[in-house]
Amino acid sequence: MQEKLELSVERTDEEKTSLKELILTIRDWVKYLLSKWYIILLFGLIGAALGFGYALTKKPVYTATTSFVLETGGRSGGLGAYAGLAASFGIDLGGSGGGLFEGENILELYRSRKMITKTLLSEGEFDGKRQLLIDWYVTTNGLKEGWEKSPLFKNIQFRSDNIYPSAQQQLLHDSVMGQIVKMISQGNLKVEKKDKKLNIIYVAVSGGDELFVKAFNQRLVENVNRFYLETKSKKNLENVNILQAKADSVRRSMTGSISQAAAIADATPNQNPTRMAQRVAPIQNARVNSEINQEVLGSLLQNLEMSKIALSKETPLIQIVDEPILPLDKTGLGKFKGLILGAILGVIIIVLVLVARRVIKTAMS
Repeated sequence: MQEKLELSVERTDEEKTSLKELILTIRDWVKYLLSKWYIILLFGLIGAALGFGYALTKKPVYTATTSFVLETGGRSGGLGAYAGLAASFGIDLGGSGGGLFEGENILELYRSRKMITKTLLSEGEFDGKRQLLIDWYVTTNGLKEGWEKSPLFKNIQFRSDNIYPSAQQQLLHDSVMGQIVKMISQGNLKVEKKDKKLNIIYVAVSGGDELFVKAFNQRLVENVNRFYLETKSKKNLENVNILQAKADSVRRSMTGSISQAAAIADATPNQNPTRMAQRVAPIQNARVNSEINQEVLGSLLQNLEMSKIALSKETPLIQIVDEPILPLDKTGLGKFKGLILGAILGVIIIVLVLVARRVIKTAMS
């Protein structure tokens, strides 16, 4: 029992000694660092100046965001009853575009080279004049200054149709366009559905130029949504056009048969009763053709209306919820924040250097 008591007392004394040594060590380090206050202050001021200068030179990042609701059309089950009737005329009433734009596909469409290229070759208004978005992007990002030094890129000019006279110029422009598209898709463009249960899509474009960011965001949404609508309803629209053409053709044929019967009657006003075959037969044939055309026209018009309904149902609804307006959301390092962070970083660096220097000096001695 006495031995245990002695061990406990010794352990308590050791803990007190260890705690005392720790306190003395901390006090010693504090005194050492305080003795170097002028160096720490100097580096703090240098860090503050560097942070302030960085905040001045660092351009803010602007973000333009468009959100829209996408509701795809659905084919009604009632249209299936007319599919057989339409098939007799070689017409398919229906169908949606399948899974072409289902799931994540429409998000990838926004990131595709085709859509980004088309957007860059669209026009926007900058500084009171209209010019291609890619020309403004090249100028504001300093690319044109570098191109002036290269004879290959010096006279490069982009065209809205992206078609150039020679194969060499086409290759050059496509190569440059590909690099710019890659930079934008990987660093400036973000397309997402924040909630998988909702059909709200967010398209965000960020960059250092406020006017370009806003214009690019709006043109990209316009181009992709237009392409989506045209592709999604293309099949049904073709059906409507085919049915309309057939209906117009049958109507013209029916009108011609009626006119032909009337013309035959007018051409023989006092027909010899013994020669009625010359008048009756042609008139009857014209009337039969007219009646047949009338039946066919009725079926075609019915199918035409149903095809128009199918087109209406299959056409998706795209409704813009929010669109970018000036001034855009801006993120960046403020001057005061840069000054404070620079000062803190400068102090931390010099303290670590002083501590490392003293530890190495102590170990060597």
